[in-house]
Formats: sequence, C-alpha cells, structure tokens
Amino acid sequence: MTTKKTQHVLQDQVQVEAITKRVKRAHGQLGAIVRMLDEGRSCEDIVTQMAAVAKAVNTAAFTLISANLKECLVDPERNTEEIVIRLQKLFLSLA
Repeated sequence: MTTKKTQHVLQDQVQVEAITKRVKRAHGQLGAIVRMLDEGRSCEDIVTQMAAVAKAVNTAAFTLISANLKECLVDPERNTEEIVIRLQKLFLSLA
C-alpha cells in the first residue's frame, strides 16, 4: 500500500520570481567558476566565487522554505502538521 504525501507548492508569484532570479544568478556564477578553472585563475578568486554561489543557493532555499511556511501557517487548508514537519526538516537540512 502506498501513501500519498501531502505537498505544498509555493503560490506567491513574487517570491517564486525572486527565488528564480537568485537561482539563475547562481547558475551564471557556476559557469563563471568553470571558466575561471579553465583559465587557471587563482584559488582565492575561485573560492570567493564558489562562496558567492553557495550563499545565493542557500538564500534561495531559505526563502523558498520560509515563504512556504508562511503560506501554510496563514491558510488552514494547507496548515497540516505533515507539511509543517516536512518544511521544518528541509529548513534543518540547510543548517
């Protein structure tokens, strides 16, 4: 017997657009890291760029989780214990 997981999809399009923009920026930064490696750039320059990518991705993930939690908390239909617990686990996976 399979159980269907209750899932939540972020509805706040402003947040979705902000998160998408941040992830696209990180994607571009990753391409820059590949070029830097190919060009033989310094370790310091490459690691600095890698740190920027990591921060952008983490910020996008935290924003996504917090926006989802906000929606779940204000909407009784989506405020299920299962969804809140899963979002909390996602939050802790980033810590």
